[in-house]
Amino acid sequence: MSDSLGSPGSCGSQPAKRTGVFQQRKLFGDSCLAEGHGDAQEGLLRVQQTSAVFSAFLSLLSLASAASSDKGTSKSTLPSTFKPPQVFKNANLVHVVSVEKNYVKENINVVVENIDKKPQNEYYLPFTADQISRLGGVEVKDRKDTSAGPFVAENVEFDPESDTQYLRIRLPKPLTPGAQQTLGISYYILKAYSPLPAAIKQEEAQFLTYTFSAYVPSVYTTSKQKTEVKFPSANIPDYTKLPGSGDIKEFPQKQGTKLTYGPFDEKPAGAYEPIRVRFEFNRPVTHVARLERDIEVSHWGGNVAFEERYTLYHRGANLSSLFNRVKWQQSQYYQQGNSHALKELKFPLRAGSVDPYYTDVIGNVSTSRFRSNKREASLEIKPRYPVFGGWKYPFTIGWNSDAKNFLRKTAAGGFVLNVPFLEGPKQNEGVEYEQVEVRVILPEGAENVKYVTSIPTQSITSADVEIHKTFLDTIGRTALVIKARNLVDDFRDRELVVSYDYPLSASLRKPFIVFSSAIAFFVAVWLVGNIELKFASSGHVAAKK
Repeated sequence: MSDSLGSPGSCGSQPAKRTGVFQQRKLFGDSCLAEGHGDAQEGLLRVQQTSAVFSAFLSLLSLASAASSDKGTSKSTLPSTFKPPQVFKNANLVHVVSVEKNYVKENINVVVENIDKKPQNEYYLPFTADQISRLGGVEVKDRKDTSAGPFVAENVEFDPESDTQYLRIRLPKPLTPGAQQTLGISYYILKAYSPLPAAIKQEEAQFLTYTFSAYVPSVYTTSKQKTEVKFPSANIPDYTKLPGSGDIKEFPQKQGTKLTYGPFDEKPAGAYEPIRVRFEFNRPVTHVARLERDIEVSHWGGNVAFEERYTLYHRGANLSSLFNRVKWQQSQYYQQGNSHALKELKFPLRAGSVDPYYTDVIGNVSTSRFRSNKREASLEIKPRYPVFGGWKYPFTIGWNSDAKNFLRKTAAGGFVLNVPFLEGPKQNEGVEYEQVEVRVILPEGAENVKYVTSIPTQSITSADVEIHKTFLDTIGRTALVIKARNLVDDFRDRELVVSYDYPLSASLRKPFIVFSSAIAFFVAVWLVGNIELKFASSGHVAAKK
């Protein structure tokens, strides 16, 4: 299809009328939206039918918002003499390290056994101070009982000068003496790789290295464990080798794109065995240092406007020589576009999205394509130049959408907004986000703002209600500002549900101000038009005398 992009000024235009789409989501065990398809009248009927559900959901929002106000940076402080009590034993542990994308995803599946004489509910994982600063997206669940939970995971700091910090996991129910529970712990580590060599030619393959421990760092004794490492390809030229055990003479065992270290026999608390792997990663290492995402709700316009501002870096190998455009074009032809440079980004948007725009620091960028139909919408953009290792590329995208796709009115007269917390590009190599700021700009006069999100609470650093002032405002618009850190594109489309009240007096404030301003302007023009500004001549004045 042909390109169809508007200018940044098209953000305020009215979206096209289309059939509403109602989706059903499960959020913390409660239904928050109705399901079905139909036009606006059918949608209104469904909203009325689900008013009881919304009332229950608003009570959940109230509890969650109260918790969020006390959450802060999801960090607590312990005494400097703190040492995790030896109340657990890791009966069996499987550690899965995935380096298939440009961030590291680690899964720890562990059978935890209470070896103390009292019930225990606090399980600790150690990390270095550097790792904890790059750790995000922590989620914990019971591998055998999916209904168990929620599990709370938070950073705890006992000594700012120590290189060892802890992640504390609270079990939903204390584990009785001698009992076992199977935990599934997953988390992400950002900025994890180092390119080797650090500088390459633009047509050469890119190799990355990652260093970690063959034994899972633990404050508890581990009876049995193994570590599996998954790679994007089978080209793994270098990796650390360890003495085997039993019938296996040497670790790791290599099977296609996977290396397996272990199984290992019992290891004491604090056991550490450093290993390093070097593997081919001929893709962009896309790192978003900062994402600012604005979601502006307009009741009068029936529109929700989205804008995202990216500060993007390529953290792969630098170029050893100046960029050559001719070689780049040749490589795209002969290698079918296979390159470690970032040459395009694809943004899947919600169905019905309209009026997209794409700009960078120079201005509007026309090298893009937008496709939209009743089922989906997609924005594909190409930077002004291919982005190689060490390069930076800041840019902005935006689009509009019909408010009925995201906004519902409750029986009590309030409103519930359901939008994705994070959208962003969807790339095969993945995208990591160091700092994310989401601003939900509500209509002027909105009050009693509460929110719930399915983003891991450990990644949320703050949530505040502020005032955002723009044209034709009197007191300013209510804005919910949520800051998060160390997220990845695996969290795309996780929900952010915001509830708020919007009194009738607040909804009439802006039309009244516009009407009053227009009347005042015309009165002022009339008064100015009736002022006599001419000066009489001296002869005319003498004649009057």
